Formats: sequence, structure tokens, C-alpha cells
Amino acid sequence: MHQATNLEGLDERCDSHPITAYIGFDCTADSLHVGSLVQIMMLRQLQKTGHKPIVLMGGGTTKIGDPSGKDEARPLLSDQDIAHNKAGILKIFKQYLSFGDDPTDAVMIDNADWLESISYIRFLRDYGSHFSINRMLSMDSVKLRLDREQNLSFLEFNYAILQAYDFMELRRRYGCELQMGGSDQWGNIVTGIDLTRRVDNQEVFGLTSPLITTASGAKMGKSAKGAIWLNEERLSIFEFWQFWRNTEDADVKKFLQLFTELPMDEIEQLAALQGAEINQAKIILANQVTQLCHGDKNAAMAEKTASETFNKGVMSEGLPQLEVSADALDDFSVLDAFVQLGLADSKGAVRRLIKGGGAKINNHPISDEAIILTKEDFDIDKKLQLSAGKKRHAILTLI
Repeated sequence: MHQATNLEGLDERCDSHPITAYIGFDCTADSLHVGSLVQIMMLRQLQKTGHKPIVLMGGGTTKIGDPSGKDEARPLLSDQDIAHNKAGILKIFKQYLSFGDDPTDAVMIDNADWLESISYIRFLRDYGSHFSINRMLSMDSVKLRLDREQNLSFLEFNYAILQAYDFMELRRRYGCELQMGGSDQWGNIVTGIDLTRRVDNQEVFGLTSPLITTASGAKMGKSAKGAIWLNEERLSIFEFWQFWRNTEDADVKKFLQLFTELPMDEIEQLAALQGAEINQAKIILANQVTQLCHGDKNAAMAEKTASETFNKGVMSEGLPQLEVSADALDDFSVLDAFVQLGLADSKGAVRRLIKGGGAKINNHPISDEAIILTKEDFDIDKKLQLSAGKKRHAILTLI
């Protein structure tokens, strides 16, 4: 927890009856990434302790774009893109939450249901006087952009107003009493609390989590390849598992606490491991997080793949794979293979990898970026292994 409004009052409310709480997620991509995992776990914990979570999808606010933490406006998406992204995000939440009609079952709601029908003049008349421009200019999401003399459009400036209206509407429709989110949402949350108090004379609450960083200071959820996505279509389960397996020693305890449901005494024992033994704690971390996100079977497969690849030197079927036809080999360079398999994000990155000796074919370093793959490079099963450094591997299959 980072910030909260009237924590004592919220505590009393939670003790007196099951409360309904929400976190909003805009539909900017068809998957969330690890950076959203704290919020997802907050909703899961809320439900496990007898309360009702609302997953609010920003079908309406995605068309505006949240300026929080951004140096420029987000690209505007079509209705079709938003619907596609919403479906992908729902798949994630079905892994973490129980949806249904029981009192504490989660529901997924789209704010387009009410935002799309707003009459502009009526909205300004009914609610415009309750928003202070002075206060909004002091919000971090606005202030940072203005201080940097970066453009902030009137479109984006409206985002906080619409999020505030969401909170009031959710209280009216579903009795929602609490909004949670990352610390960058604090200003938006407080604005919604203030609007609900002014218009409906009702007290609602806000609670945020801190921005999670690694021990080395990096933003949580980023890797050398980019975002660590939660959907398998965006990131292979093995790569997801491997991300957690490669956790820095100093982060093991914190990540076990935040992202798993192991008992605290067991976490303390794992965190006390030293030297090479800490690797066992990292494997447990990777298994536990992957089980929650992708299921027990997939977590076990990812661990098996890692064991075969790193301990036994076997070309495991669980590695990311790409098929290439024999006819296409002449026009399919090593650079293409590394990029398409996700081992590098550009051909330039592959060239640098080769120059540094980190690019390998079947565990043999590549010395020439112009090398052409041939049928002879593939084994009897028509496979070859490409490696970027010691920890990232993938399989190219000849068809």
C-alpha cells in the first residue's frame, strides 16, 4: 500500500459488510503485462477475503487516453481494436478471479456503457462546476507534462474528469465504495472521491499501491526484450517463467510476498537461502507465479523446459518455436531468424549480439552475420537451436 484516504473509515466499512471495489484498465493492448500484476493480485486478495471485485474496462476512456506517466498522447484506437483488446484482457482475469452471479463473484464492466451516452452540455451543467482547474493543474499527470513543456491536449485533460465520473457511476449502479490502482492514479482517484461527495453526499475510498521497481532500480515488468506480457499469445509461457527465474537475489522475498500466495513463514525460509541455494527459491517463485497466470500444467512444463535446456543441454520442445520452409531458407537470414523468434528486437541488435559472441546456432557461436542457414544445420528432427546469450533460447523447425 502506498496511499489511502481515511484508512480507519475504510477498515470499519470492510469489517461491517462485504464491500465492492474496482480497478480500471484501459484497453490499449490485448494483454496486460507484469506491471499490472500488483493490481491484479489486489483484486484477487480482495475477493479471497470476502469482498466483491469489479474489473472496469476502459472502453470509453481508452478513446481519450490517460496522460499519467506519459510524455505524449496515446494513439487513438478504433472500436474494433478496443473490443479485441478487451477480450484478451478478460482471459487474464479469468485466471485470477472467480466470475459469476454470487455476491462476491467478480464482474467485468465497460465504462463505455455510460460514457458513450453522455450529453456534453448536460454533463458540463451538472458536473463541470465541481472540478477545479487549479487543482487539476497540480495533479502529477498534468503538472509533469506542463513542466517539461510537452503538449497536453484538451482531450487528455478530460481523462481525470471521466475517471472521476466512473467512480460516482459505479457507486450508484453497483454500490462500489473503493477504487484501487497504482500510485500514478492517486490524483484521478481523489478527484472521483471528491465528486461523489459533492454530488451524492456519499463517502467513498481510495487506495493505491507503490510503483514496483527491481533492486537495481528498473521499472517492474520490463526486460531486455520489452514488456513481460501476461497473455501466452504475446509472450511464451517459458519466457514468462524464465523472467521470474532470473529475479535478482535481493528481490526474491519481495516478489514472493507480492506475486505468490505462499505462507509468510515459508517465504521467510526461502528468502533466508544464501549462495547457490537461492536459485531454488527463484524456481519456486517462477513456478508459483506461472501457476497463477497460466495454470499448474504449463508451469510444470516451463520448469521441465528450463531443466532440459540449461541442465541437460537438450533441445526442449517447450522453447519458443518458429517454422520455416525449405524453399524459404535462401531468403531467410540468421538476422531474420533471431528477430522473428523474439531473441532480438531488431537486426541491429542481432548484429551487436554476434559481434559480442552472444549469438549461437546449436551452441556454436556465430561469427558472420551473413551466414546462410542450410538443411544441414538442422538435426534429424529438422530442428536447430538459436541462442541469445546464456539464458534465451528458441527453436527453428524446417517444414
